[in-house]
Amino acid sequence: MRHPRLVAVAHGSRDPRAAAVVSELMAGVRRARPELDARTAYLDHAPPSLGQVLGGLEGSAVVLPLLLTEAYHSRVDIPAALRARPPHLAVRYGATLGPHPLLARVLERRLAEAGVPPGDPGMAVVLVSAGSSDARANQVIGEMARAWSARGWWAVRAAYASAAAPAPERAVAALRAAGAPRVAVAPYLLAPGHFADKVRRDALAAGADVVADVLGPAPELAEILLERYEEARTAALPREFATA
Repeated sequence: MRHPRLVAVAHGSRDPRAAAVVSELMAGVRRARPELDARTAYLDHAPPSLGQVLGGLEGSAVVLPLLLTEAYHSRVDIPAALRARPPHLAVRYGATLGPHPLLARVLERRLAEAGVPPGDPGMAVVLVSAGSSDARANQVIGEMARAWSARGWWAVRAAYASAAAPAPERAVAALRAAGAPRVAVAPYLLAPGHFADKVRRDALAAGADVVADVLGPAPELAEILLERYEEARTAALPREFATA
């Protein structure tokens, strides 16, 4: 094949809404680049696994984590599967979707869809990621929140749905206690599911005025995925599969 296959690896969920988002996102990738053989694999809870996809391929492929931060799955789980790939398959490994400037655009659009103008000085924002036991991944979310605050919001705070603090409801309560006129929650989550539902429920119970929708199959995500594909495909020094 002239173009290496694109294999996007999503986390996977028991919630069928998550797979629907991934399917729609990958359909956008195929519309943008119809010449690519773009496939999907899952790390857990849904078929096919990455090993199953790679086992059916020959030639070359670019494997891309359909994940928003570099953490355990992108540093350990996916590299382990890549090292166990068939010996006749040449693989390049790309970067996660985030961080990327286009993701802030999607977050702001989701807030706008919920009635929150971008950079509203009367609105504090809680940026909520899934959270990770890897402090480096959580630090990235904190850095995103600090950079986003320059847009003019009353304040922007990072929060985590699991594995790290503060939880979204605590971040909402802290902003309320600090005098924030209104509080919106922006889920930095790819798809609906357990975390998204919990974030919405707990944030509203804690006094949030607005909880925006998840990122979903936004066209910017397909654009980022294809950018990561080209970066990996053309890199002079391919990314290693070793864990870090």
